[in-house]
Amino acid sequence: MPSYEAVARERLPKAHYDYFAGGAGDESAVHENEAAFARLRLVPRVLGGTRPDLAVTLPGGRASLPVLVAPTAFHRLAHPDGELATARAAAAEDTIMIVSMASTTPVEAVAETGATLWFQLYVQPDMAFTERVVGRAEKAGCRALVVTADSPVFGIRPRDLHNGFHDLPEGLVCENLREGDVVRPIEFSPEISWAHLDRLREVTDMPLIVKGVTHPDDARTAVAHGAAMVMVSNHGGRQLDRVAAALDLLPDVVDAVGGAVPVTVDGGVRRGTDVVIALALGARAVLVGRPILWALAAEGERGVREVLRRFRTETEVAMALTGAPLDPGVVRRC
Repeated sequence: MPSYEAVARERLPKAHYDYFAGGAGDESAVHENEAAFARLRLVPRVLGGTRPDLAVTLPGGRASLPVLVAPTAFHRLAHPDGELATARAAAAEDTIMIVSMASTTPVEAVAETGATLWFQLYVQPDMAFTERVVGRAEKAGCRALVVTADSPVFGIRPRDLHNGFHDLPEGLVCENLREGDVVRPIEFSPEISWAHLDRLREVTDMPLIVKGVTHPDDARTAVAHGAAMVMVSNHGGRQLDRVAAALDLLPDVVDAVGGAVPVTVDGGVRRGTDVVIALALGARAVLVGRPILWALAAEGERGVREVLRRFRTETEVAMALTGAPLDPGVVRRC
């Protein structure tokens, strides 16, 4: 991949770069997400006689490659075009973008790009307001609701504390929390429970996806409560430090759901070989966050398109060279 992160580090104010790059605690979980891929090796199969097919169909839409744009906040901190540039790139490369509840562009405007969108939700203590936000997303054309389950409280991020980064600069707000002239703050609550997921199933026809699952028992519970998909994620290491790498948690979650629903994973995916490893371990697709933000900061829409194209090319080549079947047997711990 081009060194977009280096360009972003140079171009962005330090507080903004650190917001995107940083994590909770001493950031061991951030680093472990990438290290988990480095600990694995591929063991290719030969003479399988099959051509790689990158397309994937998931609850809420089809993507031409198994790499989705993860929900990340505040894209206009990275580039003036913000979420619009990201969405245009996702549309051009025929993949799915998950719009963050903390988007600095309203979901309605993002939808006008023509991208296939899902909407990421933090369930708010005010459930009536939460339902209105969900209604906005559905009306805008979002095809799935991604409920982030790993954030009952805000994580402690030392970089943000050191930089005094507590709010967006003047002129930027979380547009999906706007009602008229009032923009509400995002609130987290330890009281959020499975009952809230049940309530959401009653108020929307969008398939519900639970993001932030790390424990196999929670994966089974999510399926029992009607989840259409489970996303294995430790929030990019941004909420709780010392959490195991998402990739290391993936196989147990895949086993727990037993094929009842698709499973995806995010955290540390940087190359096409990472995508193939995740697919071999049972993920239907991966989500990519920070590489998208670095590319957005460096080159806007063109940069995001370039990252997605590189993932497409690298994944297709890695799939062809790894061969079929793409299962845990082609992965070995070094």
